Amino acid sequence: MPNPITFTSASARLGLPFLFTAQAQKEFTVNEALARLDALLHIAVEGTAETPPAAPVDGEAWLVEATPTDEWTGHAGEIACRQAGNWLFQSPLPGMRIYDQSTGQQAVFDGSWNRASAVALPSGGATQDSEARAAIAGLVSALVAAGILA
Repeated sequence: MPNPITFTSASARLGLPFLFTAQAQKEFTVNEALARLDALLHIAVEGTAETPPAAPVDGEAWLVEATPTDEWTGHAGEIACRQAGNWLFQSPLPGMRIYDQSTGQQAVFDGSWNRASAVALPSGGATQDSEARAAIAGLVSALVAAGILA
């Protein structure tokens, strides 16, 4: 017979709180887990900042810069998500993706947030293929529209 699974108080990757037998006020634990999932699933951040916005709105998220102030002090490099009038913080995990609304671009985390750099369209050359250049321009345009390239 296999050993039973024993859980810690929170999930390993996102720190979502678990319920326990005879736990009082389970709705708080469930609501915190749902708030974290709501904030992190298909996340779109407003941008990066060191200081929380003056009038934050529930549902918005920010990437916290290196020297945060005010309510974000001590949360450098984390994602700050506004939920129920409070800031929830999550450390990014390798492979996590966000959409940065300030740049209109996606970013992926692998120790730092990485975004694709701009691509220059071909120009010049001894022999020019207008069909190939049109195809390349179309590909670059599609990647920009998808938020992959700036």
